[in-house]
Formats: sequence, structure tokens, C-alpha cells
Amino acid sequence: MDYRRVADEVAAQIASGALCPGDRLPTQRAFARARRIAVSTAIRVYGELGRRGLVVGEVGRGTFVRAAPPHPGSVLAEDSGRTPVNLELNYPLAEGQSELMARSLGGLLRPDVLTGATRPAAADGTAAARDAAAELLARPGWRPDPERILFAGNGRQAIAAALSSLVRPGGRLGIEELTYPLVKAVAERLGIDLVPLAMDAGGLLPGAVAAAHRRTPLSALYVQPTLHNPLTLTMDDERRSQLAATMVELDLCAIEDTTWAFLTGAAPPPLAAYAPGHTLLVDSLSKRLAPGLTTGFLVAPAGHTPALARALRSGAWTAGGFNLEAAVRWAGDGTVEAVTAAKRADAAARHALVRTHLDGFRVRGDAAAYFCWWELPAPWRAETFAAAAAERLGVAVTPGTAFAVGGRVPDAVRIGLATPPAPVLAGALRRLAALAATAGP
Repeated sequence: MDYRRVADEVAAQIASGALCPGDRLPTQRAFARARRIAVSTAIRVYGELGRRGLVVGEVGRGTFVRAAPPHPGSVLAEDSGRTPVNLELNYPLAEGQSELMARSLGGLLRPDVLTGATRPAAADGTAAARDAAAELLARPGWRPDPERILFAGNGRQAIAAALSSLVRPGGRLGIEELTYPLVKAVAERLGIDLVPLAMDAGGLLPGAVAAAHRRTPLSALYVQPTLHNPLTLTMDDERRSQLAATMVELDLCAIEDTTWAFLTGAAPPPLAAYAPGHTLLVDSLSKRLAPGLTTGFLVAPAGHTPALARALRSGAWTAGGFNLEAAVRWAGDGTVEAVTAAKRADAAARHALVRTHLDGFRVRGDAAAYFCWWELPAPWRAETFAAAAAERLGVAVTPGTAFAVGGRVPDAVRIGLATPPAPVLAGALRRLAALAATAGP
């Protein structure tokens, strides 16, 4: 029997409501017996359902139906309205930032300036762009050398270029056991094997890095020392010093992602300040300003700039000239600084909503971050809760499975706080709390 036809039949059951979000499917062997098909065909059916986004497998637990389109008739969906609330996306926009940004661009629209800005940009941008980026990325105790700064179209492209320059296909990338999901996807496309590394309340454990490297050498690390996504952890000075010493001892380079670090002024200097010869720092404007007008930044260790520039060119990941020119103006006239201050205040206000509406639950969140990590009460599982929230409430949250590397799947969800208006966020948090307090699926 054609496995796709069987998958179509199961998909129809999900669409009709005969199979609901959170329902567990039979084991593949039991499914094969019930359908009188080969086990190999059942495996392909489950794989096809997963590719369609209809089911998700949890290690040691089974395969579960994912969320269906939001259902407006739930008794828990008070004041949710007809429009779903997306707490997976996380794009902060400060009030009045568009007016600030627009004022900076007046001179850029002169024909003579615009001619230069619409030409292709090199990987190293312009001298003005490098100087502006150095000022933008500087932290207390650290300022990058402008001559070691390169530019990508956005932060995701900067990460892809960094990975491809440091790790060959088939190479091993050490990565925190919970991490930014896009890195997992980029690594898969580049043929890179991910090695999950243990963490504690202080962040990545240097001993876990050393142990993994000594078992089978790692090609590089990917780490988020400041406002880690999704846990919101920030490594202290001692942990950064220990990790840097481990990297130098093992001659191991790290890709340091500081995309969210602009939200806090309380963190120690970046890891690049502790191990400058072994750290490739990645950042971008997407969270500082707006996701649609962004530029990615890379600060390369001495000697790594040529390889990184080649990776940017070969991947077509270099920044656009117009965006670079705009970034220079936004950084130089105080626009980025003003928007950053507004977003820091906004993030703190949104965390106050979390404290109000999720009081009594196990929620981890730095008040400077635009997201929080919610460890769900029993008997909820991450995927089941996310499916129920979408189905019953019209609220999308990200299950812990999206962030997990390896076999450990936490029963937790990440809540993005940045995208919806504050009153909508408050209502969504209130409804999520009511759902979590029920007996479960």
C-alpha cells in the first residue's frame, strides 16, 4: 500500500477532529498491525505526517498529534477574539521608533547618496560602517577592532556564515542542550553534527565542553552567554573566565551569539573579551530596531576574517548597501540608543505582566528579556500544552522540544513577550494560566 495514501487518511482524521491535538498515536508496530501494513510502511507514514507538521515524536513517549487551527468555541477562550495570539514570534517594536528611524533617513534619499547605497556591499562593508558597528557593539570593558568586523544580511545569515567557516560537513558542533532552534536547522542544512552540552543555573558547563571534546574532538562551540534563548540565563564573570580558559586550552573557537544582549546593561563583557583569539561574536539589528530592516554583524578573531568573508560571499549572505548606510545613520545619530532604552523599559513592563498572571507557576525569566521559560505543572507535557493552547485558546507558544538538542525533552514552553500589544499579552497570559491549572489533556 502507498504510504502517502495512509498518511492522507490519518491527516483527514486530524482535520475532522477524530484525532485531537495531544492525542497519542499507536506505536508504529501497533499501527502496522491495525492497518495490516508492513512496519516499514508504518515508519514512512509517521515520517510523512511529521514532515507535514501534523504530528511530533517525543523520545521515550511516543508520537502525538500537533495543534490544529484555533477553535473559537472553547470555554477557556474568554475575550480571546477571533485573531490568534502568537507568542512564538518575538519581534519587539518600541512606540515611536518608526518616526525616529524615518528622521535618520532623510539624507540617504538624496540621489547622489542613494546611488552609492544601492550598489552591492563587500563583506567588510565600508570604513564608516565598521566604525559605527564597533561603537554599537561595544560593552563596558570591551570594544571590537573595526578592522575585524564583517557584515551579513541579518543575524541568521551571520550564524550560517560563522558555522560554515568553522565547521566542515560532518564536523561536530558543541552546543548548549537547550538552544536557539534556528541554529539546529542551519546545522542540519550544512551537514553539521550537534553535540549537546550540559548546563546548570549559571549556563554552559566548561567541564562538559572539555569532556565532549576529549571523547571526540569538537570543531567549534555555539553559545549564548547573555540572556540565553530560551532560559534567559546570563553567565557571570567567573563562568565566562572558566569557559574562556577551557577554549584556549583546547584551542577551540566559539560562536558567541549576543543578539539579545542589548537589553541588559548588567552583564559582564562578552566572551570575546575573555578569549579574543577564540571567539567569533555574532549580533544584528533585528531585535534592536526592526526585523525587516536589519544587518548582521560578525567580529572575527585575528586570522579568521578571510575565511569568514569567503563564507559570506559564497553563501550570498553579505549585507545590502542600503541597509548598511541606514545602519550607519541610525547608530550615529542616537536612534539605536533611543530605541534600545525604550525596549528595555518595555521588556521590564511585560515581565511585570508575567509575574502578575503566572504567579505561583515555575517561570524562569530575567526581567531584561523579551521572553520567559515556563516549566509546566504535571501532568502537562510541552507539546500537549502547546497544542491545547492553540486549539482551545488561540494562543501559540513554543514547546521545549523546539529548543532541545539530543534526548532530554523538557516539559516547558517558551513564551515570547515582544510581539502582541501589552493588553493582548496580558489576556493571553491569563488564559494560559487558567489552562495550566486544569487537570491536563
